[in-house]
Amino acid sequence: MVARRDLTTDPGLQEALLQARRGTAFFARKLNELSDDELDGDSLLAGWTRRHLTAHVGYNARAIARLVEWAATGVETPMYSSPSARNQEIDFGATLSPIALRNLFDHSAVHLNVEWRDLPDEKWSNQVKTAQGRTVPVSETVWMRTREVWLHAVDLNNGASFSDIPATILERLLADIAGAWKTRGTDTGLIVHVEENDARYGDVSNPDAVEVSGSLIAITTWAAGRGTIASASAAPAWI
Repeated sequence: MVARRDLTTDPGLQEALLQARRGTAFFARKLNELSDDELDGDSLLAGWTRRHLTAHVGYNARAIARLVEWAATGVETPMYSSPSARNQEIDFGATLSPIALRNLFDHSAVHLNVEWRDLPDEKWSNQVKTAQGRTVPVSETVWMRTREVWLHAVDLNNGASFSDIPATILERLLADIAGAWKTRGTDTGLIVHVEENDARYGDVSNPDAVEVSGSLIAITTWAAGRGTIASASAAPAWI
């Protein structure tokens, strides 16, 4: 029997799902503000139009849904068959008619939402593998999608900014970025300071490190490569 509401009873997971759905709704609103002709315009991602970005977000929902199906059935269903297949999919999606492209986003979002909704509590800890090869509990897919829709709503280059993103999501995104820098060793000599909560990330034990300081919004915008901070160099790459 198909559930009418989330089968999970975990309050933390329910809150995480709510943030993912709010992000999806925000992306949908920014997308719907664009005319069909404006879909041909540039996104904030180099080399991608808004068409490419919308196709990517749509196909990403399908890919994440495959991970949830994997957790539900135990049958391995990878996000993508290969990195090249992912790229080809996006390039193809960018050629769709405007109505087909919008339908891709809408229908894939509904599909993912249903997969999440119908997954019972005991399945959420099942392990799946991301496109980057990380093995994670399927509950991690909620954050994967949350980050995707909120960040790419800004990338639509249609007036959204990091000030539209909830602070709790910005905090986790910044922690993800700092973690990626740490793994790659690209935070050497760099400290990032968030003024509101006095949090520091990076090479914090280095007394000679350069400190980049600002609000949570400003720091996360800069760290994600979507903005600048006066007197600071460009942030290290994180993806």
